[in-house]
Amino acid sequence: MKTINITKVLIFMSAMTLYQTGCTQKADHKMEYNKLTSFEEYVILNKGTERPYSGEFVNHKADGTYTCKRCDAPLYKSNDKFDSNCGWPSFDDEIDGAVKRVPDADGRRTEIVCANCGGHLGHVFEGEGFTPKSTRHCVNSVSLNFVPQDKTAKTETAKAIFAGGCFWGVEYFMEKQPGVKSVVSGYTGGKTKDPTYEEVCSGTSGHIEAVEIEYDPAKTTYEELAKLFFEIHDPTQVNRQGPDIGEQYRSEVFYLNEEQKAIAEKLIAQLESKGYKIATKVTEATTFYPAENYHQDYYERKGSLPYCHGYTKRF
Repeated sequence: MKTINITKVLIFMSAMTLYQTGCTQKADHKMEYNKLTSFEEYVILNKGTERPYSGEFVNHKADGTYTCKRCDAPLYKSNDKFDSNCGWPSFDDEIDGAVKRVPDADGRRTEIVCANCGGHLGHVFEGEGFTPKSTRHCVNSVSLNFVPQDKTAKTETAKAIFAGGCFWGVEYFMEKQPGVKSVVSGYTGGKTKDPTYEEVCSGTSGHIEAVEIEYDPAKTTYEELAKLFFEIHDPTQVNRQGPDIGEQYRSEVFYLNEEQKAIAEKLIAQLESKGYKIATKVTEATTFYPAENYHQDYYERKGSLPYCHGYTKRF
């Protein structure tokens, strides 16, 4: 009898391993970015370099924000720009979390890329003493766009809250959507104030795992985000998402206004007309509580892909 039980356990563990591997392989969906010219692709995608003093932003002095040419993510503020006489735009600081540093292929320098889309920006150098921060982001003009101060001041953002299983996977895909400014993993839907992860997992708090998205309505819409939500998780599963089982993993849209509610219900009706048996609930939003720091940007920090979320086109 013991031999039979052990065999069943081994079979179950093998099946779960294959399931998770399959989920990981589905996570290669690529989001759409701005169309680039051949020279922009040479620099941004193939890590090329423009000629010194040839870029439009070398001697640029206006107030505003420099953004990524490929995905429009804000990268640098104009008050961090300085004249280094190197032939390329120079900045001694970046917008927090906007730029990622990686070892250059030459084994000596440090490359800088857009943290949102991975587009090549240039290189960063330290210890040169040009400014008190002693840091120089040497950036290709062709990797940048510029938004003047008067326009950035008028920029308004909107929010959306979705729950589709483990918040790590939903956060991973939502962060890659153009127009999304930030995604926070957290808890909502329950009655416990400031719940902990352990309380949510216990099922006593009433909360579920969700993400709060801040986005630019000029660059994406609530409907586009909602469609993506229904395509990066399985909205037909009840109180689970893949191997993650429990009420805290249920599928739910938390609307912030009547327009969001109408859009969510419209999309659910479209999916049901295609034969999907949708389990997603549509609920008025209540207080959203950010999760512990170790849950934020989980897959980005871990350097891996979601194991129970993947992209499936449904619209």
